[in-house]
Amino acid sequence: MNISQSSSLGRDAWVRLRANRMAMVSLSLLVAISFVSLFGPLLSSYSYDQQNLDHIFKSPDSTHLFGTDNLGRDLFARTTYGGRISLAVGLLATLVSLIIGVTYGMLSGYAGGRIDSWMMRFVDVLYSLPFIIFVILLMVIFGRNFLLLFLAIGAVEWLTMARITRAQTLHLKNAEFIEAARALGYSHARILFRHLLPNLIGPIIIYSTLTVPAVMLLEAVLSFLGLGVQAPMSSWGSLIKEGAEKMDAAPWLLFFPGSFFCLTLFALNFLGDGLRDALDPKSSKD
Repeated sequence: MNISQSSSLGRDAWVRLRANRMAMVSLSLLVAISFVSLFGPLLSSYSYDQQNLDHIFKSPDSTHLFGTDNLGRDLFARTTYGGRISLAVGLLATLVSLIIGVTYGMLSGYAGGRIDSWMMRFVDVLYSLPFIIFVILLMVIFGRNFLLLFLAIGAVEWLTMARITRAQTLHLKNAEFIEAARALGYSHARILFRHLLPNLIGPIIIYSTLTVPAVMLLEAVLSFLGLGVQAPMSSWGSLIKEGAEKMDAAPWLLFFPGSFFCLTLFALNFLGDGLRDALDPKSSKD
């Protein structure tokens, strides 16, 4: 596939994506949420960990846009700061899962035969391990560390990416352009990363947009179990947990972080559907 063909396919995909109103609304919403999460703490007059015991459970007003929590901390600052954490966990853990899963899946599918069978049996074994037990084991070995969330979640989410990449590789490895590359004497590494990988970009991008919300949900589950980010740091998952515990006294503690979290998940899923239809038009006709 030459550069002009790739550019043309990219333009066609962008045209199809722009025609999908829901996908474009979702993209705009994600940009807005990311902007607020990135710059919101800088614009706030309060720090995410600043306590004011005179303003405990203060309802939303002009001073505290989202109200305050049980320690008098500004919920707007904590929600926007938590957005940084949740989005970072989602993006970086997805990146880890893609690097591992795409490489593993391509190698398995390209090798084929007994090697492919053994590699995929290993994936099946990992699938059978409970995620929570795996995370607890990592924390026992390496200690409580924020960066461990990226490793733990990414080390589980790569399994599905490996299966998707393997299936696509099995479909493409006997294609004419791969046979031509072999005939020219190209190395296996060059065939994998210069010829196969570019043709896998579509499924990889589509699944990435669906992996990010799944990773964010896993981080929220960990927060509910007390295995997420540690105080005074916050994520949307930890804020939702705190809000659920104090919902009767201060419903805004659940409403605002829950709204940000839900809107982000819905937007990512709708954008993923739009990218699937844009990059693989045949799928929208099935």
